Order: sequence, then structure tokens, then C-alpha cells
Amino acid sequence: MLDIKKLKEDPDRYETMLKSKDPEADLKKVLALYDHYLKAKKIFEEKQSLLNAASKAIGEKKRAGEDASQAIAEVASLKQEIAALDVKPLEEAYLDAAARLPNLPMDHIKVSHNPDDNVCIKTVGEKKTFNFTPKNHLELGESLGLFDFKRGAKVTGSGWPIYTGMGARLEWALINLMLDTHIKNGFEFILPPHLASRKTLYGCGQLPKFEDQAFKITDDDYDLFLIPTSEAVLGGLHSGEIIPETSLPIQYTSYTPCFRREAGAHGAGERGLIRVHQFNKVELFAYTTPEQTEAMMETMIASAEEVLNKLELHYRNMELVTGDMSFAAARTIDIEVFLPGQDRYYEVSSVSNCTDYQARRNSTRYKGSGKPAPLHTLNGSGLATSRLMVALLESNQTKTGTIELPTALAPYLGTSTLA
Repeated sequence: MLDIKKLKEDPDRYETMLKSKDPEADLKKVLALYDHYLKAKKIFEEKQSLLNAASKAIGEKKRAGEDASQAIAEVASLKQEIAALDVKPLEEAYLDAAARLPNLPMDHIKVSHNPDDNVCIKTVGEKKTFNFTPKNHLELGESLGLFDFKRGAKVTGSGWPIYTGMGARLEWALINLMLDTHIKNGFEFILPPHLASRKTLYGCGQLPKFEDQAFKITDDDYDLFLIPTSEAVLGGLHSGEIIPETSLPIQYTSYTPCFRREAGAHGAGERGLIRVHQFNKVELFAYTTPEQTEAMMETMIASAEEVLNKLELHYRNMELVTGDMSFAAARTIDIEVFLPGQDRYYEVSSVSNCTDYQARRNSTRYKGSGKPAPLHTLNGSGLATSRLMVALLESNQTKTGTIELPTALAPYLGTSTLA
């Protein structure tokens, strides 16, 4: 949630910034709803004050043995007027509209809605070349018995892969390698629920705007959502709390499966593990003061990169333009690996600084020497395993069809060769 008082100071400037992320953002509508709500609230409070005074006068007149009929009539009239005001729907309309405004991008972010304009700020390694015709991960997975997409489709549907044999073991090895790396780097390991409440997803910015992209369980007993990322849960851990400044930064890492409905909308070129409804991800999340936020973003990027360096994969870091960032982000760096079978780069990590946007929605503050104030939150993939699996298989294949994996995985897998 944005600071409405700040937005009112320079609405034209902030509307331009908002539209650089979301062309449909309508700050003028939000401000009009806010003003309407404030005026009604002021009238409500004034009439409530008059009601309190009239109610008090009734008691005083009765105790003095005086006629209280005029005060009683005034109370009855004021109650009717207050009931007719019905301020709550005006507040709800304003809050709903305000909740659909994205976070403001940082001033230095390139303004564009074209992902092709994302800025490469770092490249590590080189694209893998082969002296034979390489296979894609689907072919490799079938020949080595690593996945079963047909039975996944049988039991659940398209886009729900099953990892089998060494494929399942390799997936688990990746998760453990990543967690060990991030724990070593100062992140506390959390195993959160895989379901979250409506309030929790609202706090991270997934609701109300993206409800149609989520899988949900709604019946007489539950109104819950399968998490699209554990960022949602980690961001809600301290909702409603005031954290002492001396306790910051707080750094978490977690492992969960992630569930996303939008996967089915993409093309046939993104088959297999490239884009699925369920995938595994190790997440990084941090709570900081505004002064700590920049350094923390670099810490999170470095921890994600350390995993890729251990896996000896070629990657690049891209600073996203305004229109390609997530709803809650003020700045985002995507880390992309090169997938030889697709001959293109794909994101395996997205590290975002959400400034105080999520903290305001979650009522999470910190207390230093002054008044409690919203803190900053940051999140990042550390990493998503499905595309990482693709990169490992396609980049490390041999002419004979085996996979020669990086030595860093051997302690977790018990071997460096898939055959």
C-alpha cells in the first residue's frame, strides 16, 4: 500500500510513475474516493460528537428534574442521520482501489513496458557449445528416466510434472545445496505452510488484483490459497508487529512448492519444465530499515549467484524496466540462465526491493529512536529449481547421452554422473 498523503502532494508526478508500471493505474480515481471518504468521515465524527453531547445532556436534565424531551428528540434524529451516512462502504471502496495501485518504481529505473529493454548489468561465464547435436531436457529426461509428464497429466493434468528416480534425487539435491548456501550466508531456515489466508496474500500484494491467477480452496470452512511463492507467507510472519530496530535486518530462507495458474497461457515452445503449474523454489526474504535495504539487496543477489557459481552455469543479471517488474517491487534484478535446448535465457531468480509497500499492507513497523515507522521488505528466488534443472541437464550433457554434473552436487547426490 502506498502512502496516500505522499501521493496527494504531487499527484501528476506519481500518476506518471504508476502508469510506467501499470498503464491502467488510476491515481485520480483513488484520490477522489479518498477525499469522498474523508468528507463523509468528518461529517460522521461531527455528528457522533453532537450525539455524545446530546446523550450526556439527557442524563444531566433527568438528574436535575428537567424536561429532557428535546434532547431525546435530538438524539433520535442524530442516530438516523448517522445511520444514513454509512461511511464503511466509502472506506472499503477507497481501500480496494488503493490496493490495486502498484508500488512506485525507484527513480533510476528505465521507463518502458517492453521486456526487451531490460538492462544487462552483469554476465558470468559463456554459452555452452557442443561438437554434437545437443538434446533438450525432454529428450534427456525420457532417455534417463528423470521425469514422467504423461503420468503427471494422468493424475492431475497438463503442467504438473512428476520427478522420478535420479530426477527426483537431483531435484532434492539442488534444494539442499541451495538451503545450505543461504543458511551459511546468514538466512534463517523456515518451513512455512503451503496454504495462506486471503489477508496474507493481500499483504504481499497478490490480492486483490491477481486473485484469478491463484489456486484456491473456498468452502464453508476455508478461504485459503495455494501459495504462488513462499514470499507471501514470509512477508506475513510479522504482520501487525513493531520490531525493534536492533533486531534488524531479519533474513529468512525457505523451501516450498509454488502454485501458479497462469502457466497454461503460454506457448508450446515452453514445454516440459520451462513453465508449469507447480514448481519447487527456495526463497530469500528480508526485513530491513530503509538504510539497510540497498546492502541487503546486494546480499541476496550474491547468495543466489553463489548457487549458480557452484553449479558452474552461465548466467546474466538483468535490471528490469518499470513495466516488467512485479506489482509490489520498486526495483528488480532478474538472474537468467542460458538454456541450450531453447537457445535463450530464462529467469531462475528474481530479487526485488519492495521498499515499504508490503510493510504498509501488513502493518509491519520498526521502532528506533523515533516513532514506529514502516520498514522495508525484500524477496528473491534462491533459486527456482525447474528451469535450473533444465539448465543443468542441457548444459552438461555428453555425446553419449549421459549428464556430467558439477562436483558441488556430488555430496548431495552421491554421484556426478547421470546415466
